Amino acid sequence: MFARLRSDIQCILDRDPAARSTWEVITCYPGLHAIWLHRPAHWCWTHGLKWLGRFISHLARWLTGIEIHPGAKIGERVFFDHAMGVVVGETAEIGDGCTIYQGVTLGGTSLYKGTKRHPTLGKDVVVSAGAKVLGGFEVGDGAKIGSNAVVIKPVPAGATAVGIPARIIPSKEGQSADVTEAQPRKFTAYGITQEDDPLSQAMRGLIDSAASQEHQIALLWQAIEKLSDCVKTGDCVPDDAALKEQFEAGKLNDLVGK
Repeated sequence: MFARLRSDIQCILDRDPAARSTWEVITCYPGLHAIWLHRPAHWCWTHGLKWLGRFISHLARWLTGIEIHPGAKIGERVFFDHAMGVVVGETAEIGDGCTIYQGVTLGGTSLYKGTKRHPTLGKDVVVSAGAKVLGGFEVGDGAKIGSNAVVIKPVPAGATAVGIPARIIPSKEGQSADVTEAQPRKFTAYGITQEDDPLSQAMRGLIDSAASQEHQIALLWQAIEKLSDCVKTGDCVPDDAALKEQFEAGKLNDLVGK
């Protein structure tokens, strides 16, 4: 038990540069208090003491501003950073090492009791401020949810979801969102880097494509100017001219969610 308490404190010291000491974390971090209060509430819930579990949960909400249903399952080293206004539903599951920021909702879209209505977060998932993850699907290990995103479908491991509704950016080897065994995963505060906006990636793709087309047009004009000289020899194809289409329309459409 004490090892797990130490782990709860250490994960905050590792991920929050504002945390200066163990005593400060113990006394001034409502996310830690919410975790510690959730454990007896969850124990009561799973042992048939439903009202007592809900009462402890309600008390924790009043004290911390974080509402975690006693039926929710929370792994180890989970960090609710700031976390005012966070709501975690009854059938939600949060894996080890996850980080959840303020205003996040892990909610359900079904009204049927006894079903899996809320999302399951894998290990080391980052859910940024204001994000809403709605439904009984899975968010894979190491995935990142951007601020204010509305996620209504599964997110693959290592991918990033941004936008309303969320667009999925697949994992790429060597980037911070990746799940790789070769190197430790880099923690990204608030889950987003400059490479995680699908629309900006699509725009960069269009710019690169336009530049490539401009280059090819210039080569074609050079070839036309030399046409009169090469008709006799038959050697009329410039060495640098592209002989096949390079515009990746399908990839750009995937990025913008079309």
